[in-house]
Amino acid sequence: MVTLYQSKVIDQVRDALNKKRHMASVAVKIKQIDPLTFFEAGAKLFHGQRFYWSDCLREQTFVGLGHAYVIKSENKTSERFREVEYAWKQMVEGAFIQGEGPLMFGGFAFDPMKRSAEHWDNFPSAQFVVPTFLLTKKQDETWLTVNVVHESLEQIEHMIDSLFAQHEEGKWGGSYVVKKEEVARDHWLHAVHHAMRLIQHGVIEKVVLARELVLSFSERLNYAHVLRSLREQQPMSYIFAFENGSPCFIGASPEQLVKKNEDICETACLAGSIRRGHTIKEDEELGRWLLRDEKNRHEHAFVVDMIERAMNEVCAEVIVPSEPVLLKMRHIQHLYTPVRAKVHDDVSIFSLVERLHPTPALGGFPKEKAVQTIREIEPLDRGWYAAPIGWVDAKGNGEFAVAIRSALLHDHEAHLFAGCGIVAHSNPRSEYEETNVKFKPMLLALEGK
Repeated sequence: MVTLYQSKVIDQVRDALNKKRHMASVAVKIKQIDPLTFFEAGAKLFHGQRFYWSDCLREQTFVGLGHAYVIKSENKTSERFREVEYAWKQMVEGAFIQGEGPLMFGGFAFDPMKRSAEHWDNFPSAQFVVPTFLLTKKQDETWLTVNVVHESLEQIEHMIDSLFAQHEEGKWGGSYVVKKEEVARDHWLHAVHHAMRLIQHGVIEKVVLARELVLSFSERLNYAHVLRSLREQQPMSYIFAFENGSPCFIGASPEQLVKKNEDICETACLAGSIRRGHTIKEDEELGRWLLRDEKNRHEHAFVVDMIERAMNEVCAEVIVPSEPVLLKMRHIQHLYTPVRAKVHDDVSIFSLVERLHPTPALGGFPKEKAVQTIREIEPLDRGWYAAPIGWVDAKGNGEFAVAIRSALLHDHEAHLFAGCGIVAHSNPRSEYEETNVKFKPMLLALEGK
């Protein structure tokens, strides 16, 4: 398999390097390979420098190995979005591109003003990577893109030989949970009560509060195995992983933040949820209850109103359905309203991400007061949890998901995160149980079930 396209890649990289540009990016079509197998094959050569992304429809899957170039920002203000955008434009403008061109993948911290947990040290305010090797799977076609900045031709050839010499799927290692800790459970319940009082006194209308669960395992976690479980168990979710050194941020999010394809923009409103039923009848009854429930409809309306206003400021032809529908996942069902619009010419995907993050579904309303309230009363450092994570290509197109149903994995330990929206008539016990439901996707994947 290697010889059919390896020489083609090497020849094209050699030609590109002769152009003496800042970066050379070449792509060739290859035979199909399972993206997760490719991700796992890169563990030895590119440990700590891998990413994985597949959209909720499985139309596109990206696997990145190595760091040809890294764009990072420690800025704690909204300038971090513009810094990343400017650096990416500079990179693309100075590159020699043959084929689809380079792509970068990464994310942002939820609130860079609140950074205190040591386990998030490898995940700054913003970081994106251009991989040395990018595997792209679009429907029935698979492409390999090689991005060269500092590497020599000999290094690239050696990497290709090493990478494709080891692409067998590993076996589940049998790791099991030896300890489970609910972090600051009482503090979180107290924060919910406090938030309800603020809402009842008119200080804020809604705030989302998250909590943390820490698992310790008998053996070192295999990130590829966890990804494989998520892919099998959560077929309608964005599956992502961003490995940065030893830690890996990983998840299966049902929530799109924004997608941009030329002048068309798509986003989604996802707020209001309840568990799935044990029978078809119970599941339908729970769904009907969710569609009628005043608290959940009110919570959903916050998100729809905010996103519609944000889109109307920078887009034309904003289309918003009048009523939500049910989005049913494996363990939970949500109220869901898709939004589609035509973007003005000068609007980038980064400006859309900045404008939308955090939506009321992840922060609250009004946005600034909600984020400040979370900063003051929530008993954890969210890091990249509930923040934008996704990709951007050389043409400025891309897609970001909201990094929920996620965990930060490191060696033998996993930090899981889940949150829920607090409004005036919330029930703290019910909100607590809702977070337990939202922990389930990652719990099952980590247990290898």
